[in-house]
Amino acid sequence: MKILIVADREESYIWDFFDKERFKDVDLIISCGDLKAEYLSFLVTMINAPLYYVPGNHDTDYTEHPPEGCVSIDGAMEIYKGVKIAGLGGSPFYCESACQYTEKQMKKRVRKLRHIIRKNGGLDILVAHSPAFGINDGEDICHKGFISFIELMDEYSPRYFFHGHQHQNYGSNNHRTVRFKNTIIVNAFGYHIIEY
Repeated sequence: MKILIVADREESYIWDFFDKERFKDVDLIISCGDLKAEYLSFLVTMINAPLYYVPGNHDTDYTEHPPEGCVSIDGAMEIYKGVKIAGLGGSPFYCESACQYTEKQMKKRVRKLRHIIRKNGGLDILVAHSPAFGINDGEDICHKGFISFIELMDEYSPRYFFHGHQHQNYGSNNHRTVRFKNTIIVNAFGYHIIEY
């Protein structure tokens, strides 16, 4: 199964110069946040594949105007072709705005998600906007990762963890893919295609 993952930047390669042939084999699209709702609706329409998303810290308008034709997996799980995909949107709390959480608040969200994961017999792909603590995260309060994501990976060993929030130009410690135990972590900044 071929998965297109996107986050943080609307790519002109896709949006302005769309060529259906480039994406004809894409089976699923996953957004890790901070993208215009119109962009996600464009992707799901033009590529003609399901699109699952979590909101980023700048997606406060998703509650009023969600991306049309797309499915939110924020705090939820979807199973696509037998693959269990769960998501947690938002970033660390750094100002008075929606889609931001303290570590304690995210831990509470993770507890709720654990119930869904157990009920469905495990987790194959974890999707988040923010990275995990100490892996592809930043040093400032806004871009620090969540410890509770490390705990989730420790407990369920998903095959993949997709995240956004860390733009590729933020520093040399920011890699496209890294491994944490049995989980391959992919920074979805811009766009990336993986074979599942």
